[in-house]
Amino acid sequence: MRLAVTGGCGFIGSHVVDHLLRAGHQVRAVDIGQQWRNPAADYRPADLFDAAALDDALAGTDAVFHLAGAADVNEIAADPASAVRLNVEGVARVLDAAGRAGCGRMVLASTVWVYGATAGRGERTEDAPVDLGRAGHVYVSTKLAAEMLVHSYREMYGQEFTILRYGIPYGPRMRDALVVARFARAALDGDPITIAGTGEQQRSYVYVEDLADAHVRALAPAAANRTLALEGGTPVSVREIADVVCSLVRPVPVRHTAARAADFQGQAISNQLAKELLDWAPVTPFAEGVRRYLGWLSEAAARPVPAQ
Repeated sequence: MRLAVTGGCGFIGSHVVDHLLRAGHQVRAVDIGQQWRNPAADYRPADLFDAAALDDALAGTDAVFHLAGAADVNEIAADPASAVRLNVEGVARVLDAAGRAGCGRMVLASTVWVYGATAGRGERTEDAPVDLGRAGHVYVSTKLAAEMLVHSYREMYGQEFTILRYGIPYGPRMRDALVVARFARAALDGDPITIAGTGEQQRSYVYVEDLADAHVRALAPAAANRTLALEGGTPVSVREIADVVCSLVRPVPVRHTAARAADFQGQAISNQLAKELLDWAPVTPFAEGVRRYLGWLSEAAARPVPAQ
């Protein structure tokens, strides 16, 4: 298939590009940057708000994976208006371009953070009702709005979709600000690990290679017009992350600071539907994923810096 990946040179997007290429697809990486560019992909430096460039990037494609967007919750909290423009209007821009290009399906990157806004008790599934009064973080609101837009474009314009609600991702190429990366860097430097809050909050982390594999599977007809939770396996507390990092690197002190406002506290989330429709489940244990990330960091540090 001929596929486009917005944000295709970013952390998750670059892994998605890699996996789609290995599966034999023709891939265009659509991004304004080139940090993790795969030279085997057709690179298109298109801004989401440049209609002509976006039309060119999506022309002749069978599906577009829309991963570009604001994802750093601290940056979003500091500049919510910009995040709303990128995460909501940006989705509409891609949907419009997909329609003009006759692109068969748009695969939207969403997040399990949206389950923090769901009502009810026990394990959450994709059809858990949303309580807008519980949306909390602006990041959650942007993702809920994006999901609503995707459904509206299906109803009004016939644009097919798949929504993938990511578990908390980690692995090679992740941003330094992400918790696993921050803890690893602190331990490698011999500095204390700082935990926001008590450290008891749990999340089910998903290794980025497992997440990317789900995107290849999401092209299956069974995933059309469905929402799928790509939740990780065993829940891991923030304190347990620190313990794993210390066991793999070196023991360092652990300190606590005030919890972040409207932080995702974690929910029991089912990934059963992804298992049934895509035959997908995360396969990488958390400690093994951290070990692979540390190995990647070591290899990256050993690579020579290109001459300017």
